[in-house]
Amino acid sequence: MAVLAAGPIVLVGAGNMGGAMLAGWLKSGISGADLLVIDPGPPPAMAKLIADNGARHETAAPAGLKAGVLFLAVKPQMMGAVLPPLRGLVGPETIVVSVAAGTTLSFMQSHLGDAAMVRAMPNTPAMIGRGVTGAFANGAVSAEKRDLVHNLLKVSGPVEWVETEADIDAVTAVSGSGPAYVFYLVECMAEAGRKAGLQADLAMRLARETVAGAGELLHQSPDDASKLRQNVTSPGGTTAAALNILMADDGMQPLFDKAIAAARKRAEELAG
Repeated sequence: MAVLAAGPIVLVGAGNMGGAMLAGWLKSGISGADLLVIDPGPPPAMAKLIADNGARHETAAPAGLKAGVLFLAVKPQMMGAVLPPLRGLVGPETIVVSVAAGTTLSFMQSHLGDAAMVRAMPNTPAMIGRGVTGAFANGAVSAEKRDLVHNLLKVSGPVEWVETEADIDAVTAVSGSGPAYVFYLVECMAEAGRKAGLQADLAMRLARETVAGAGELLHQSPDDASKLRQNVTSPGGTTAAALNILMADDGMQPLFDKAIAAARKRAEELAG
């Protein structure tokens, strides 16, 4: 991947998400010489990755440096303390990218000044390169800078750009929190299987592999989800009997409507 930034890519935070991005960048061909990681204590695996690839590591923002990309991958509750010391890294050509949930562009601007900024919401499968990220760019982001950020984000999976910052709250509710919904589906299927007479460990293995396999089929197939569902469903068969419950007026859709609405409302509250 060609790096077109006006300075180094500065990654703040080398935890799970930051570490996943760092590993993806290096795998994509970005040179360690173009990377600076700021973290007071990166995990041992990340410290080794940084050292082995010739990236620079600092425990705090170095003086006299302007970042080409300032990539913020710290926990949302830490942003208030982390941002002020980073202001010196922001120059006229810097683009700031945040993957901290609930941290608004206006909040970042209050600490870092007016700058080109992108607010992004990846999800945890990004850690294995199978995530999806929603992103919103402010008006200071040029087409070239947006392409650069797109390339940096896509190492963890597809990137979807939204039209308003408020849309990020909906992205958070659907895909940002979404992996937890899928994991809970596995738990529910396994528990229902246990109640149907299966050993608990067998029911869990069956549920886990079914959801993982169905997800991979959805990933590889050109058909949409409804078509794949129909392919499995024989008229009057066992799948149809189950779907009559799940697709009833009081079934999964209204439950998901309420769940997504609750998650979006909480995202809005966290964003202030």
